[in-house]
Amino acid sequence: MELTLQLKRLGKKKVKQIPFTLEETPKNLEELLIGCVKNQVEAFNKKRLEVNVIGFLTPAEIQEQAQSGKVDFGEINNTDLANLDKAIENVLLAFKDGLFVVFVDDEEITDVKKPLQLTPESVIAFIRMTFLVGTYW
Repeated sequence: MELTLQLKRLGKKKVKQIPFTLEETPKNLEELLIGCVKNQVEAFNKKRLEVNVIGFLTPAEIQEQAQSGKVDFGEINNTDLANLDKAIENVLLAFKDGLFVVFVDDEEITDVKKPLQLTPESVIAFIRMTFLVGTYW
């Protein structure tokens, strides 16, 4: 299933829109979170196993990377693979602890077991919550 994910952080105006593909249509938020984590863990581990044979950057690549503020060759020093079961456990705990909230078509989803009605036009927003730092008088 093709979906559009929006990734946001509190206090930031920038919203990342990411087209995303899941093998199956999730029936509830828990299945959606697990599907997203599986997809990301596979991509992360695949990147760790790839061998980078090109040792130079084109001027266009340098310019593109400069826009993000970091220019590098894409080498990865840490080749440890992610553990899928641990990642799924972490995302479910993070949701339960309120580290992020999820909106599907502008409706907040608060229960991981609540049935979802997703369509290819559905927009799923993940908003990462941040903690306030400092003292209050």
